[in-house]
Amino acid sequence: MIDLIKKTMLAGIGATVTTKEKIEGALHEYVEKGKLSGQEAKSLADRIIADGKQEYEQARDDLGKKFQELLLKSKLATRDELAALEKRLVHLEAAHTAKHEPKSEHGTHKH
Repeated sequence: MIDLIKKTMLAGIGATVTTKEKIEGALHEYVEKGKLSGQEAKSLADRIIADGKQEYEQARDDLGKKFQELLLKSKLATRDELAALEKRLVHLEAAHTAKHEPKSEHGTHKH
């Protein structure tokens, strides 16, 4: 299931996030054809990169929320719950050991 989530996330990232060089390379063709000025291409590249980053962050946040929902629905124990159980187990073991320790032959009275 985690592999599926990773693949989905990577596919989404691949579709929305590209490198600045690739964007600038693609826009450079428009500059050469005179359809954009150099400044317009730079501004557009910056905006595309910013939008891509924002989309990536939103997708990451959405995926994190969905993953948390899946974990809650799966009824898996959290780290805090496991730590509490471990602490309780140690306490119970100590109480059990103390209760079943052999008594001394001389009793528990001090002279």
